[in-house]
Amino acid sequence: MFVIVVYDTLAERNPKILKTCRRYLHWVQRSVFQGELSAAQHRSFTAAIRKVIDTSYDSVLIYRIQTPVLVETETIGQDLGNTSPIL
Repeated sequence: MFVIVVYDTLAERNPKILKTCRRYLHWVQRSVFQGELSAAQHRSFTAAIRKVIDTSYDSVLIYRIQTPVLVETETIGQDLGNTSPIL
């Protein structure tokens, strides 16, 4: 599945979230990542995220899309990250 991850966390937790996301996905923009994950990778990723966030304060949105072909992305301004497939 293709996923887009957007997070908003306490600044001191940002490095841990960033590191976790980079293990699985492409960095696209400041707190945004995207890429393909298998079902097992998705389970592993969400478990890793749960370990580093405070669920009473932090927010992580994971948009699951069955195929990246159906995703249209329009950038206004600078492309900040890598939008190519992870593999």
